[in-house]
Amino acid sequence: MNRLLPMVVALPLLGSALLVAAGRRLPRLVAEAIGGAVAAATAGLVLHLLIFSSAPAREWVGGWEPREGHSVGIVLVGDPLALGLAATVCLLTVAVLAYSWRYFEEPLRRHAGSFPALVLLFQSGMCGFVLTGDLFNAFVFFELMSVVAYALTGYRVEEAKAVQGALTFGVVNSLGAYTTLTGIVLLYARTGELGMRQIGQQLDAQGPPDLLVLAAFVLVLTGLLVKAAAAPFHFWLPDAHAVAPTPVCMLLSGVMVELGVYGAGRVYWSVFGGPGGIPAADAQRALVTLGVSSAVVGAVMCWHQRHLKRLLAYSTVSHTGLFLIGLGLLTPESAGGVAVYVLGHAGVKAALFACVGILLDRYGSVDEHELHGRAGELRLVAAMFVTGGLALAGLPPFAAGLGKAAVEEAAGGPLTALFVVVSAVTGGAVLRVAARVFGGLGPRPSDDTAYETSGEDEEPETKGKLGRVPDTMLAVPAVLLCGALAVGLVPGAAAGVGHAVDEAVAGVAAVPVHWSAAGVALGLLSTGLAVGLATYAVRQPRRPAARDWTEPLRRLHSGHIGDYVAWVLAGMTLLAALALPGLVAG
Repeated sequence: MNRLLPMVVALPLLGSALLVAAGRRLPRLVAEAIGGAVAAATAGLVLHLLIFSSAPAREWVGGWEPREGHSVGIVLVGDPLALGLAATVCLLTVAVLAYSWRYFEEPLRRHAGSFPALVLLFQSGMCGFVLTGDLFNAFVFFELMSVVAYALTGYRVEEAKAVQGALTFGVVNSLGAYTTLTGIVLLYARTGELGMRQIGQQLDAQGPPDLLVLAAFVLVLTGLLVKAAAAPFHFWLPDAHAVAPTPVCMLLSGVMVELGVYGAGRVYWSVFGGPGGIPAADAQRALVTLGVSSAVVGAVMCWHQRHLKRLLAYSTVSHTGLFLIGLGLLTPESAGGVAVYVLGHAGVKAALFACVGILLDRYGSVDEHELHGRAGELRLVAAMFVTGGLALAGLPPFAAGLGKAAVEEAAGGPLTALFVVVSAVTGGAVLRVAARVFGGLGPRPSDDTAYETSGEDEEPETKGKLGRVPDTMLAVPAVLLCGALAVGLVPGAAAGVGHAVDEAVAGVAAVPVHWSAAGVALGLLSTGLAVGLATYAVRQPRRPAARDWTEPLRRLHSGHIGDYVAWVLAGMTLLAALALPGLVAG
């Protein structure tokens, strides 16, 4: 089994190289078939390892095994949590390639295999990141993934706004990468190790943490939180989603952001979670505070969008905040709940973006106001969009609702109320769109300046306004929603996630994630609030004057790269201030 681990990374990498080398000679149908086959084969390999591995697999690539307990070689670790996340990555990659089958109207200068080649390279980077056991190569794989993400975001390079969005994405995330690399350098200088577990052991052996350890924690975590789009590092995400092709948005919000959250958790558990790292109280304060700010900012901005891609992007920011809160609680219950929540959110959010892509194909717009009442004929798409909104709000028995309920029970008090409200607002925004766009309910909202961007007059990403929606574009969101439902409905699925968290997090006993009466009640409450908010918004659209209180927040999302860089630096400072008190007291 160990020998198969490198193939999870190498197989899509080789497939991408094949498509690049032969893409101009291959018919488009063949190139896309090769891309789909390689992604599916990788998914099958990961599932095989996940199901049949009796113990966590470990492979030192190239035979560079530790000597006298020290090593700088590349180690891949296939524990259940990493393999489960890799399986999610691979299955969503297959879904994206199926959704985008003959999707783009490619310029003549671009060969047929360019998009599937980039997606396979993206898959390779994501799988490498979740499987690697050393910090430096985690950085390398994450940056491989990021560079491909920049190219995918600006894939329609003939459009100026796509290039601008990709540039913003690239600059902000590159700054995050530099901070992470600097933090890794500090840790290597202190410990002489690159393996995550080995770094943690060396820090614990050297005694209480000092300012160097704090600096390394802040620098490494900053880069991961930039990728996770946690406030105030989140500004790049809506700009990138607004211009990226729909299949790319499915990957960015479906798995890439979640990998940033996973990375933050894994680095803390493995490197900084011991007596030589950051005290638990300080880490909890930092993660929960940033999580609350992300949840609130994302929810408010989500509600006030009319550009559907930006609306869903801010929803991702908001749910990232909820993930960070659950992660920051540092309890077995919350860790298992976050894992299930992430899994459910990936399927639901990718399905919602897929539905938006259908609207863009048919009507050349992603503007809620312009689409008012125009999509009534798309009944199946309407049903899936409403289902996605309800699942996002936490409706039982969807996996997102199950994960949300588990974290709420672990959090208690005001944080539980925050989970209910944030889920209701983000889910209600999606249901409001569904009521207006598909049902034509309520008066058509008047244009005003309270929204950042409208999403009118978008260019269709497909070959044009097709006479009918392709079966693949309908099947993919349906399958994704069914998967999110199955994870929440099948008891063994959630129990397996809890066991995976136990394997990955040292000192944490397995806690099964299951439905409880309180969890079901909270899920129904947040869903009811979401329906109520959507109904109110449709029947009584608020006037611009009633939204003036959000203007300062909206002005912060200026679209200027310099402003976003300044916010990254401000976020680093805030993170250091939140993690410092325990170190000073010690």
